[in-house]
Amino acid sequence: MTASREWRILRFLRFITRSLILLLIALFSALAAMRFAIHGREARVPNVKGLSLLQAHETANRVGLTIFVEDKFYSSYVPEGSIISQIPAANSRVRRGGRVRVAESIGPLRVAIPDLVGQTELAATLNLQRRGLDGVMIPGIAIPNSSPDQVIAQVPPAGAMEFTSPKVTLLLAQPPKSPEYVMPNFVGRQLAEAREKIARAGLQLASVAVVGGSALPNQDNSPDAPSTSIAQPKAPTSGTVAAQSPPAGSRVTPESQIRLSVTQ
Repeated sequence: MTASREWRILRFLRFITRSLILLLIALFSALAAMRFAIHGREARVPNVKGLSLLQAHETANRVGLTIFVEDKFYSSYVPEGSIISQIPAANSRVRRGGRVRVAESIGPLRVAIPDLVGQTELAATLNLQRRGLDGVMIPGIAIPNSSPDQVIAQVPPAGAMEFTSPKVTLLLAQPPKSPEYVMPNFVGRQLAEAREKIARAGLQLASVAVVGGSALPNQDNSPDAPSTSIAQPKAPTSGTVAAQSPPAGSRVTPESQIRLSVTQ
């Protein structure tokens, strides 16, 4: 009875040991499969610096990556058409199908920067293109006696010989902004007073309407005003302002159309 019992216990221990071994094997297999799946989708970034653009494309494609030329620079040390720098760095790990951003050499500097200040945007652009340069336009500020889109500054300056990028940044003049005013409150004032204030501010009175009637365009009663053969209803010349558009406190410019409604 004792021997039989010991035999059963021994068989049970063997079964547990074998089960644990099989479980460990399955666990290690799963971990190895996961590691392979993760790293199988990764690629090691090759070193493409110094290679020609065609060679860089071929080298990157072999490991499942693509080359993207992000910028171009002048270089006296790297031949034209070759790679100056790259991101990510060589030997980095990235996902397959990713891009390697590179800067391409366009060879040594062969041109001097022209003087573009005072030229229009179009003339400056054509001037740069003739020299194989690119213009980067930046809207500037309004400057008196400067026409819109006129170049008022440039970087690098005219005559520069030591620069790396073929891009020239140009600061352009902008048209002056129309002056802005705060719309006064004309409600309760006499129409004649409102007309005078609007004219003195250089604003436009587009129409005057009688409350309960239709809006009539503001008419120029000066002797030089052109006359028409068709009689037009005359806008009221007196009354108290009952409503206005835009409302008081709004921002208006000389181009804003002001409309008043009056009671008589």
